[in-house]
Amino acid sequence: MPFEEWLAALRAEALAKGISPRTVEAALGSLERLPVVVERDRTQAELTLTLDQYLKRRLTSRVVRTAREMASSHRADLERATGPYGVPPSVIVAIWGLESNFGRFQGVRPVVAALATLAYDGRRQALFRDELLAALRILDSGEVEPAALRGSWAGAMGQPQFMPSSYLTWAVDADANGHRDIWTSLPDIFASMANYLSAHGWTKDQRWGREVRVGDKAAARVAAAVPMRLTGGCQAARDMTEARPLSEWRALGVTQKNGAALPQADLPASLVRVDTRRFLVYGNYEALLAYNCAHTYALSVAILSDRLAGK
Repeated sequence: MPFEEWLAALRAEALAKGISPRTVEAALGSLERLPVVVERDRTQAELTLTLDQYLKRRLTSRVVRTAREMASSHRADLERATGPYGVPPSVIVAIWGLESNFGRFQGVRPVVAALATLAYDGRRQALFRDELLAALRILDSGEVEPAALRGSWAGAMGQPQFMPSSYLTWAVDADANGHRDIWTSLPDIFASMANYLSAHGWTKDQRWGREVRVGDKAAARVAAAVPMRLTGGCQAARDMTEARPLSEWRALGVTQKNGAALPQADLPASLVRVDTRRFLVYGNYEALLAYNCAHTYALSVAILSDRLAGK
């Protein structure tokens, strides 16, 4: 279907869903596709780099140093965000750093044009069509000025890099000024990230997981006894094993990375294999995958947060 016909159908759908004609015309009236967005969609670092390459690129000494400085200088706002949601400041700061370089880069592309391009040309057309309609609802609400609706090539917005549907559902007005400002208000930014993770299953005072050692004999026992997830969730979640109690992993011969026995706490954990490394992960890790469904990303957040927390 030619883009112009597709765009006409989109306009009709937006109007049928109650979005005002004024918003539809302003947002879609002179819309043009962004070819660079399609190119970026096919070359994501999370999909093209090994874990060690990704960690080397993202967790530089400068990033770790800046994360520590930010955790210290914004301690009060971070602790206020932690209170209602149970997400540690170290995790919030790690996501903040990896998503937008601590707010320094939020993206410059017009969100509506980027999402329209991906909804028409991309690999996940239905997903991005829904996000495009969500962006139109944001504009229609008047909560965000049209000029401010800029973000990444994928349409992610603000310092937390929320997709429009995530903004509508989980953004928080923590500073109580009547606006959910994920672009400039640190209280809103931190609380929105914490609210997102809490809504996706984050459990207070629980680790995300740990790196483990799985020898050849243990690997054979694991392969025979513990099936991989075959349905449900994103691709990274399906690449994990079924969750089993730590006692079962101990019996199969899985140990901590240093060879010590696994902890006695009998939490359910899934085994994740990323390149040559192995991790046992708990429910909180899956909350990180909900933020970005890539093991390289979730492990980067987890490892950076551990460094900040001194683990």
